[in-house]
Amino acid sequence: MKESPWEINIANIKEEGFDLALDLESDWFSRWQEEVPGLEFTGPGSISGNIHLEKHGQEILLRGHLEGTLPLSCSRCLAAYAEPVAVDFDLLLEPGPEPAVAEEELTAEELDLDFYQGDVVDLEKYLREQVLLMLPLKPLCAETCKGLCPRCGADLNRESCRCEAEETVSPLAAALAKLKK
Repeated sequence: MKESPWEINIANIKEEGFDLALDLESDWFSRWQEEVPGLEFTGPGSISGNIHLEKHGQEILLRGHLEGTLPLSCSRCLAAYAEPVAVDFDLLLEPGPEPAVAEEELTAEELDLDFYQGDVVDLEKYLREQVLLMLPLKPLCAETCKGLCPRCGADLNRESCRCEAEETVSPLAAALAKLKK
């Protein structure tokens, strides 16, 4: 079995730490999309950055910086676009199994805490998590995106809608009109 470049043996983390430059290119994204077909991005992205690992007793501090672009679909007009992304992160890794998932709110300290087992830290899990955290909640190709016409589906950024305009009446005006009758 081929050894993963993302698996770091803890013994290789010296006193001054361990540095790793990253280039997450199309192969990395394509493999991830094959494993998890429902990912939010529409194709391979391009992310680069660096990671620094430090040992503090049995705990490992994982610091990193990632930046690049992710191909997304606009939530208003569905057009594909490249989203620029960047993140700095710090994670404290403690030895032991991950605790059972609980239905409670995590504290800020718990959000920056994760776990590892054995003599190897698999960075891919943490890299994937950070990429997902960089995704916007509502991807927009532009703040001024007009979206699609809900009736005919025309992309209102590119063409005018040919649908007849409906007369809009506020609920208050409709209620007053009923009262007058």
